Amino acid sequence: MFVLFEEDGAFKAGTVLADNDASLQVETTHGKRVKLKRASVLLSFREPAPADLLARAEAEAEQLDTEFLWEVCGDEEFAFADFAAEYHGHPPSAVEAAAVLLRLHSAPMYFHRKGKGRFRKAPADILQAALAGLEKKRQQAAAIDRMREELLGGQLPAEFAGMLPQLLYRPDRNRPEVKALEAACVDAGLSAPRLLLKCGALASSYELHHNRFLFEYFPEGVHFPPFEAPLLPAGLPRADVAAFSIDDATTTEIDDAFSVTPRAGGGWRVGIHIAAPALGFARGSALDAIARRRLSTVYMPGNKITMLPDEVVTTFTLAAGRDCPAVSLYLDVNADLSVAAQESRVDIVPIVANLRHHDIEPVFNEHTLHHGGPDFEWKRELTVLWDLATVLEAGRGKASANQNQVDHSFYVDWHTETADGPGYVSIGQRRRGSPMDKLVAELMILANSTWGKLLDEVNVPGLYRVQSGGKVRMATVAGPHEGLGVDCYAWSSSPLRRYVDLVNQWQIIAVLSGGEPAFAPKSTDLMAALRDFELTYAAYSEFQRHMERYWCVRWLRQQAVKEVEAVVVRDNLVRLDSVPLMFKVASLPLQYPGSRVKLAVEGSDLLDVEVHARYVATLAEPEPGENGLSIFEGS
Repeated sequence: MFVLFEEDGAFKAGTVLADNDASLQVETTHGKRVKLKRASVLLSFREPAPADLLARAEAEAEQLDTEFLWEVCGDEEFAFADFAAEYHGHPPSAVEAAAVLLRLHSAPMYFHRKGKGRFRKAPADILQAALAGLEKKRQQAAAIDRMREELLGGQLPAEFAGMLPQLLYRPDRNRPEVKALEAACVDAGLSAPRLLLKCGALASSYELHHNRFLFEYFPEGVHFPPFEAPLLPAGLPRADVAAFSIDDATTTEIDDAFSVTPRAGGGWRVGIHIAAPALGFARGSALDAIARRRLSTVYMPGNKITMLPDEVVTTFTLAAGRDCPAVSLYLDVNADLSVAAQESRVDIVPIVANLRHHDIEPVFNEHTLHHGGPDFEWKRELTVLWDLATVLEAGRGKASANQNQVDHSFYVDWHTETADGPGYVSIGQRRRGSPMDKLVAELMILANSTWGKLLDEVNVPGLYRVQSGGKVRMATVAGPHEGLGVDCYAWSSSPLRRYVDLVNQWQIIAVLSGGEPAFAPKSTDLMAALRDFELTYAAYSEFQRHMERYWCVRWLRQQAVKEVEAVVVRDNLVRLDSVPLMFKVASLPLQYPGSRVKLAVEGSDLLDVEVHARYVATLAEPEPGENGLSIFEGS
């Protein structure tokens, strides 16, 4: 006696070794012995042999038309053996019954299982829906295969149009386009960005990095929503000064300017003037919503995304030849550079010049200050501000800038095409701590600390930078900034570029004008703005550093640099001399931190933003005690 049964979702046949009424001992065609409950037996037969049964039944099942079986079976639940008898018109043989069973079991869309060997035909509407789904899957699989082939052939599928950001930065693995891309990447042995770059989906590697940032922080694009134009305030007093700004050549959001006016009887009246967009729109306005969402201007080499629309920046920037509304701090400075009095006010300030670093630094620097130099317009005013800044710095007991640090400036000519795409980058150097750096830094520190103290004294909340124990954080109450050596420090000098400064300017103007502050004490909105600003500002800064690194690698490729000199930072991490770039050199032998080495540049990668270099030679080792190290600490 032989039996057909189901085990682990598969049909098996075997020989009965022992019949114990309720259970059977069966040996399968593979020699395995199993114990079966009699209820588990689907079919008992005497011929053919178990192995032959399954082989012949599978062959015969292939000849059965599933759709015809569905048409002829009734709507009620049935056993496969009964249906086999009805289908064949006679008691079926073991092979015929098993063939029907196999065909019914292999078509779950047509026949729903209702128990061991029992089925029921699927309702017509459910069957049609299932067949439509199956056809959709078939078409989708064909489309995936076609898209994969197109990608491998260097062609971008039409379906990819308009969804590249989602494919690159937030892929939905349920979408057929993502499945096709992943399959093509496996076959090509390339990452998704490299494959899409090869297919021409990205104009250059720059797009990959820039668009990733936009996808994350500007999903709706960088264009501004509609807003009402800000109104210039009327009735403000006009200051009797001639103010000038000091900025980099590319600066368009000119937030600060200075004036130096001789006083009768000696000394000067020094003015620190900050652009006042807070006078043009109020908290809760459309422009406030724009600034609140962006929180800061985003800077990157060759580009920027402003916090405020260009129309607003143009209205309030301290451009030369205009009378501009400003929040001003005036210092009555004696001839010995002591400050006799100070006054804060909101006024209209005539801006007569926008000085640029590259024009002024050649004639106003440490050498010309100590050894004399040519006369030039604004020399007297700049010298007074420099002398005052020196006194202010001494009064704080803290250096305003690291004299040994080098700042780098990036300029990208987008009209020049290179092998790596549009953009020819130039990277300049200037040592931090120049006289102009110091005078601007000291006067900004004075303004920010003075106005922070003003808010604190009248119990009007602001947003402060607090440093204690070496950690810098934002706070809504005044606290000391140990690094700067001031009792409190509230960012207020860049309201065109930072939302924190704009908030503080609203508060300062309210105090100076006797109005109602935009934010009350313990305001939850103020605390929310603080938290959001910290997170967003850190993300923007990280993006700026990433893009500066990207353009440094572009510069190395652009200049076809083969050898570079670098300084060992620690272990195998080095910093280049020529550009602000750090990377690891696997072949670098153990070196003193601060050692100068020569490296051979063997390659670079603009997608991973990495440089591959090989150690060539050690050029110099640091002097004992340099970089704060008395001896080299090895492993």
